[in-house]
Amino acid sequence: MESRRLGITVTKKTGNAVKRNRIKRLVREFFRLNKPLFPTGYDVVVMAKRNMPSLKYQDACRELTELLTRKANV
Repeated sequence: MESRRLGITVTKKTGNAVKRNRIKRLVREFFRLNKPLFPTGYDVVVMAKRNMPSLKYQDACRELTELLTRKANV
């Protein structure tokens, strides 16, 4: 059985612990609800960048969905 795995990297430069944990929670929740978008048999690593604006869950979902569908078509 092929599995899908997720890695999340958020450095201290991204912000305080509250902001870092929120980013990780958003990405984990997106992964939990949208596993079919993630390629089977691959590990996906999400790296949060510095100076990232505060996103609502819907905004994060839209951006991650766009990224994953664009990568799947390449």
